[in-house]
Amino acid sequence: MVESIESQCCIAGGGPAGIMLGYLLARQGVNVTVLEKHGDFLRDFRGDTVHPSTMQVLHELGLLEAFLKHPHQKTERIGLNFNGKPYQMVDFTHLPTEAKFVAFMPQWDFLNFVADEARKMPNFRLMMSTRADKLIGSQGQIMGVRASGPDGEYRIRAPLTVACDGRDSTMRDAARLKLVDKGAPIDVLWFRVPREEGDGDEQSFGYVGPGGFLVTINRGSYWQCAFLIEKGGEAAVREAGIEAFREKVGALAAPLEGRLDAVTSFDDVKLLNVQVSRLLRWWREGFLAIGDAAHAMSPVGGVGINLALQDAIAAARMLGPHLLAGTVTGEALAAVQERREWPAKVTQSAQVFVHEKVLLPAIRGNSPKRPPLMVRTLDKVALLRRLPARAIGLGARPEHWPKDLR
Repeated sequence: MVESIESQCCIAGGGPAGIMLGYLLARQGVNVTVLEKHGDFLRDFRGDTVHPSTMQVLHELGLLEAFLKHPHQKTERIGLNFNGKPYQMVDFTHLPTEAKFVAFMPQWDFLNFVADEARKMPNFRLMMSTRADKLIGSQGQIMGVRASGPDGEYRIRAPLTVACDGRDSTMRDAARLKLVDKGAPIDVLWFRVPREEGDGDEQSFGYVGPGGFLVTINRGSYWQCAFLIEKGGEAAVREAGIEAFREKVGALAAPLEGRLDAVTSFDDVKLLNVQVSRLLRWWREGFLAIGDAAHAMSPVGGVGINLALQDAIAAARMLGPHLLAGTVTGEALAAVQERREWPAKVTQSAQVFVHEKVLLPAIRGNSPKRPPLMVRTLDKVALLRRLPARAIGLGARPEHWPKDLR
């Protein structure tokens, strides 16, 4: 037997974009149903960065103080170690925001926090272990989804269905929206290395040297490490063996050299298949894709989760009144894409530039012995470090929550 559910908005995917969109719509009085195919939010090596732009919206919503009570690590500055010499690159401490740092928090903690806030509202429904299987509709108009869960099948009818089911979105494919692959020449190998007393507390570092490119992120008791490889290069790394991998990382990041025995095998190393892609059109009648379902981002800058959240904030602000009035038109959905497509394009263009001009030369051992002029200038002129801080911490077109909706 198929259970029928009526909702004003059905959201496929309980990631950052889906949970935030559901919460913000419910705050406005919209009846929302969020479908999450997993039984919990526990997935490792997901985007754990919460940027100042996102925390500013949490402040505007009255949630920042409660959010920051959850365990997290602060990154106020980012440095670059170039051939063994440190350089200061980014300083978030002067941003015009309530939180002047990047917060690193396990994504499941962030999702649980927002979901708990949303559950306080009777018009919010989160269905865990429930997968959106296919779209339902008539004459080109999407009218909801068919879903399945542990208790059976569901037919969820809604004037608007939003795909927030990630870069491999099945709902996007079901809507037959065209995805353009911008290409990504790199992949990332994630692993952990213990932190020790004396390690920098509020700074993350990138390492450039003969061994390639490595990023280390302070996660409290350990460094979360991202070792960059050329696209499709994982097999060669594994074939060379774990000892060769540890030696390569140690040669690149000398402070970690004595701790790499913690990486006992490639079971401790996870591959991130990097994608840079976006939809030509994010919507059709009764349907919208946002976040990674609309634009998959590179991990460069750690901005993917925040772009997804900014999409959700804009979509909730712009579409909430339409949903309450029962007038979600194609024009309203197109307006969301018009507002959020430009930030996605700008960010992806910057990421592709960094791939080609910075990361690939480093991975291939073609980086100059002396750091580029930009690196040397940022290190010498502290005031200029505020510019990359704004680009990373605020991004292109940061969203806000209006006072009349608070």
